[in-house]
Amino acid sequence: MKVFGFAGWSGSGKTTLVKSVIPALIARGFKVSTIKHTHHNFDIDRPGKDSFEHRAAGAQEVVITGAARWALLHENRGEAEPSIQDMLARMAPVDIVLIEGFKSYPHPKLEVYRPEVGKPLLSPDDDSIIAVASTASLDVTVPQLPLDDIDAVVDFIIEFCDLVEERRNGAA
Repeated sequence: MKVFGFAGWSGSGKTTLVKSVIPALIARGFKVSTIKHTHHNFDIDRPGKDSFEHRAAGAQEVVITGAARWALLHENRGEAEPSIQDMLARMAPVDIVLIEGFKSYPHPKLEVYRPEVGKPLLSPDDDSIIAVASTASLDVTVPQLPLDDIDAVVDFIIEFCDLVEERRNGAA
């Protein structure tokens, strides 16, 4: 599976861009999955639900399944946060996994940058940032893409990840 990330400061538009890139890649015939990193404690379960009660009782993992979807809830219970590689090993094979966040991990990523957020560019100090998508013209040493041109961003991802060649070779 190919991996491509999106990094940037909060409010830069990472989620908006990823939400546009996913259907554009799918429309071009690629299977896409995502990993979203958060620094906040989160829960996708609710008190009173059986699955929540299973976790509260101490289960390490709980699988919730139904006709439309399934989810695996894993409690770290004091263990270190899993790495991207750990998460990828648990995922079904697809053409590409888009990763939002994990800006300190060394996977190839596109920086989403908006000067109005008031934060510095990440790319000058991060060799894993291989391009920047922005609303402004920037003085950067990596390719710059217009943030509002989804086709240009998708073309860049496909070319960088060599997805067409990967498909020709039958790999996923």
